[in-house]
Amino acid sequence: MRSFFTFLLLAVLGIGLAGCSRTWDTRTEAGSLVDASRWAVERLKNQDDDMAEMFRANLRTARGIAIFPAVTKGAFIVGAQGGSGVVLVRGADGSWSHPAFYNLAAGSFGLQAGFQSAEVVLLLRSQRAVNAVIRNQGKFGGELTFAVGEIGGGIGAATTTALGADVLAYSNVSGLFAGMSLEGAGIIRRNDLNQAFYGRTVTPEAILLRREVANPQADVLRQTLAGR
Repeated sequence: MRSFFTFLLLAVLGIGLAGCSRTWDTRTEAGSLVDASRWAVERLKNQDDDMAEMFRANLRTARGIAIFPAVTKGAFIVGAQGGSGVVLVRGADGSWSHPAFYNLAAGSFGLQAGFQSAEVVLLLRSQRAVNAVIRNQGKFGGELTFAVGEIGGGIGAATTTALGADVLAYSNVSGLFAGMSLEGAGIIRRNDLNQAFYGRTVTPEAILLRREVANPQADVLRQTLAGR
């Protein structure tokens, strides 16, 4: 009987430790995504070319931003997920919200041979684009008008001179790259990372619009977005 209770105790402890491990893993993943998103923005802002200047100018007037630091080809093969990242929204006072976590996902991204990995940054230029992401988990190629910038190998051949576009996309690419389409792509909530980062269940609306939660680990990213 004693051995049975010893086994039961160890089993309970094992389950508890496994739960702690999962929580720690998601918390670490969330923090790493925030840090990687900051560096992705820094790299785009500091490029020495005309497209980077256009990125900086459009960032100053953007209503929101979605940053995916590592969109990879392998992720599309397994589960059709492109990569996780963060979304932030600019408030009426000009300050940036804390991040909500999302996946950039699609069944057909139009990947070409040689693609390895890309930092993808989407500037949300209208309230319609912000609402599409927060409330409808926005899908490109539908109601949103979309234009693509090209930096460091870029996402495509379109240009960001389309002033009426709801979304402008930029990327830095690692490895050979021959083209990519975001047509049909969607931005899907990562509720597990939102909960891990803020310590409780919280919706993207509560994070981005009502600003009910905060985490100082995101302050450097927010300052990077606010800087010139």
